[in-house]
Amino acid sequence: MGNIRVEGKKIIYQRKDELTIIEPYGMNCLRCRSTKNSKILDENWTVLPPATADDCHIECDGRFATITNGAMKATIDAGQIWYGGIITYFKKDTPVLHTRFEGDYSNRNQHIEGDHYKISVIFDANEGEHFYGIGQEQVDLFDRKGSTSQIIHYNTKSTVPVLYSSLGYGFFWNNPSPGRCETTRNHTMFVADSAYQADYFVYTGDTPADIMKLYCDLTGYAPKFPRWAAGFWQCRLRYESQDDLLAVAREYKKQGIPIDAIVIDYFHWTEQGEWKFDPKYWPDPAAMVKELEEMDIHPVVSIWPTINPKSENYLEMSERNMLVRTENGQYGTFDFYGQQTFVDMMNPETREFVWDKVKNNYYKHGIKTFWLDEAEPEVHPQQPGHLKYYLGNGAQVAQLYPYYYAKTFYDGLKASGEDEIISLTRAAYPGSQKFGAIVWNGDIPSTFENLKMSITSGLSMSMCGIPWWNSDIGGFLNGDTESDYFRELIVRWFQFGLFCPVMRLHGARKRQSTYTERHPGIIEPSGGDNEIWSFGEKNYHIIKKILGYREKLKDYTCQYMDINSQTGAPIMRPMFFDFPDNEICYTLEDQYMYGADLLFAPIYRQGETERAVYLPEGDWVNVLTHEAFSGGQSIICHAQLDEFIAFARAGSDVINCF
Repeated sequence: MGNIRVEGKKIIYQRKDELTIIEPYGMNCLRCRSTKNSKILDENWTVLPPATADDCHIECDGRFATITNGAMKATIDAGQIWYGGIITYFKKDTPVLHTRFEGDYSNRNQHIEGDHYKISVIFDANEGEHFYGIGQEQVDLFDRKGSTSQIIHYNTKSTVPVLYSSLGYGFFWNNPSPGRCETTRNHTMFVADSAYQADYFVYTGDTPADIMKLYCDLTGYAPKFPRWAAGFWQCRLRYESQDDLLAVAREYKKQGIPIDAIVIDYFHWTEQGEWKFDPKYWPDPAAMVKELEEMDIHPVVSIWPTINPKSENYLEMSERNMLVRTENGQYGTFDFYGQQTFVDMMNPETREFVWDKVKNNYYKHGIKTFWLDEAEPEVHPQQPGHLKYYLGNGAQVAQLYPYYYAKTFYDGLKASGEDEIISLTRAAYPGSQKFGAIVWNGDIPSTFENLKMSITSGLSMSMCGIPWWNSDIGGFLNGDTESDYFRELIVRWFQFGLFCPVMRLHGARKRQSTYTERHPGIIEPSGGDNEIWSFGEKNYHIIKKILGYREKLKDYTCQYMDINSQTGAPIMRPMFFDFPDNEICYTLEDQYMYGADLLFAPIYRQGETERAVYLPEGDWVNVLTHEAFSGGQSIICHAQLDEFIAFARAGSDVINCF
């Protein structure tokens, strides 16, 4: 039997050794924290102060309490002697979440070490509810109902512990511990493997856009998106030298192909953990950048957070506690051209140290955009509790690593006077968006199956407040540029990339028989060619035309990127985002909106040239054929390899881009 009391705007519930506080956090949002310890910690992790005033009203008689904050309400029943209390959350007067505190016959908080517990928060399931979000992973699921997801980062998976419910509320699990999320038929459960307290936010609004704005109020908004970044990014594994890279850039310009960025991938450096060009292959970075700028091409440079004892920075960083250690004091966590460890981006001194090296070795040459690879970080084997970070044991804080990695470069560039800051990164955490993080879904195979899964990954990240997203066009692994399979795949992936927030070609392509070694003996040599003329003459003309469309779409893309910076609404979004009252739109996983005026239905199966498309209410025009259709119906659309399926709202100027 518990007891409820009120202190200011907080409801405090105590039952035996479990303490719970529910309080408002801005308008239409409630925060709940619960612990087995004697007090609640005021640790916000990446959450910002409340952005709006609340409208909180509390009623309490010691056994039952109600807290109302705008459209969000919760009730607490103190329970009886044999069972714990009950919390029910309401959207206005409609119950949406229902949880019981542990009673005498259950234990949802298992002691781990010291004042940390393995914590589970379990809610009853709702009939007919759909869930979206929880980050990205290569699974063919957009609606997460009926699934389980590990809360962890690794290559191709980045968990952002946020859910959007079709019942019209958002849920944010504010615990940086690895764990688990279950959205099954009988319950919804979040688990933190090692945490001091449970901490979550429940918030509501009239539309998905309202709910997304509340989430961005909590964690931050993406900054202004540079116009150039809305164009085409050329990338491959990898350009081995300054001459190789410039030759490709010149050829793009010679052929009149739109290009805005070219990427300098890994192992351009002298050693992992030195963050500078190898002068043998990159003798004059300043001259290279100058020539690229004259061609209106932005260089993007890969950064890895790995370091090994051969690095000139290793001894100092080790002595100053700037490296991720194992709990027994050893460093080796990743075997890649020797035993590597990771620099500890959670340590503010590390962030300053790394940025100083980057500033002196890259930024001073004019390089202002960075590719933050290995952002999870990629530890082998993936055992977070084995690692010791500046902020604590990995079982408690490991999920924060990509957040502080992006913060390192955002803060450094901001302090250097830059105001349009973006970084390409392989993982994210709530709040990463405010540091200009462009997330991609990692080193995925070059298959149609992975093209389909990339669609759901991008939409899932968009519902987690990560609006800047992309994939490696063509996939990353095992692409054979001379095979019919890959040549079909690359075109369909370019069509998908046309309607993604960022359009970037990348991959480790198979070397063909005509490939010539340019630098024999170099560490980590290049894969096969990966420029748009590498996929056959027919494909070259198709892809060049697609890049022309992308160039024309820049103004439209930037318009919605600006809207995102102000409201949180992502440019790539599921159908229900714009049509929340249409039940059919909650079931559509393979078509989506690109801004409010474009509907895209990708083809993602080998050999397919037609598919069904659902047109919601309104009038729609096929952007290629200009054929008009009324909404509220499903139609069959045809698209040969040189065609794609997209519709503009009738009357929208965006159709002039095609």
